[in-house]
Amino acid sequence: MATQPRFALYMQDKHPLGYELEIAQYAESRGFSEIWQADTRLARDCIVMMSAFLTRTQRLRVGSGVLPIWTRNPAVIAASWSTLWELGQQTSNDPDAPSRVMLGLGAWWEPISSRVGVRRVKPLQAMREYVEACRQLFTMEEVTYQGEFVNLDRVRLDVVFGDLRPREIPIYIGATGDKMLELTGEICDGVVLNYVVSVDYIRRAVALVAKGAAKAGKSLDEIDRPELLVCSLSDQDPAAAMFEGKKLVAYYLATEPHIMKASNVPEDLIERVQAVMGWPATEAEYLAAARIIPDDVVRSLMAVGNREACVAKVQEYIDAGVTCPILYPMMDDIRPVVDAFADAYKLD
Repeated sequence: MATQPRFALYMQDKHPLGYELEIAQYAESRGFSEIWQADTRLARDCIVMMSAFLTRTQRLRVGSGVLPIWTRNPAVIAASWSTLWELGQQTSNDPDAPSRVMLGLGAWWEPISSRVGVRRVKPLQAMREYVEACRQLFTMEEVTYQGEFVNLDRVRLDVVFGDLRPREIPIYIGATGDKMLELTGEICDGVVLNYVVSVDYIRRAVALVAKGAAKAGKSLDEIDRPELLVCSLSDQDPAAAMFEGKKLVAYYLATEPHIMKASNVPEDLIERVQAVMGWPATEAEYLAAARIIPDDVVRSLMAVGNREACVAKVQEYIDAGVTCPILYPMMDDIRPVVDAFADAYKLD
């Protein structure tokens, strides 16, 4: 292996809150570097969870994976991350260490955005403006910004009694489409690559990020490339792990077919799954859709099966250009996932 990859965990709402906090501490003790918290559905708020993770750990970096730009004003986002930055510095075993927090932004997705009255017009332009505005606000200087989506009139982070240093917070975009991947390479510190995608898709995505970086006179090595990566692992029951993987694939086939198409999942499979499953879906619909999906499709999109199979699959994504696998554990017990990669890569 070349450069030692970092490893992270991805949290949505599958596991109880208290258990996730325990796992954060356990992952830190085993050498994991990060936790990324989802905010893409109306389930758990990423800022609340990031705050909790920061208070229970000393070294782990914590990121939003990802925060929809349409839901908050950029000044409010910057104020929230400034507060998280302060919290991270105060709970760190090294208050002068680099930022423990990362800002991951996304353009949200259908059908949820339209159902809550959000019109996702010109997402590329909107994303550029949000990233530029947040970065300027993180300097702690006064900012005036006039854009199509962002308008700031002499705004600064109004910290009076706290730490006044600039917030050196890296900014990421959760990008899937070609144009957003290229934009990310151009304007961001990193990209959060999507999950439930093939290794070939990741190779193409990394090339597009590199193309965008070149526009700004940067090399690919200057752009961090973590990827959300489903890991459905069970040494005791690999078949159960496979079925859990199928349920997640079914969800994406039904609600985000653009991601599936990017990985060359057959169109007829997408149509068959959409015929039996909508959003929000019932448990019965999940089960019915999962039974349609072949094993080989699941294996092409995630790490699934026993320890050896999962570690080998994740290495394929690393070889394709991923700098930090953000593992999303599908089984009830997360510790075997942490242990498998801590042992395989000698993280602790």
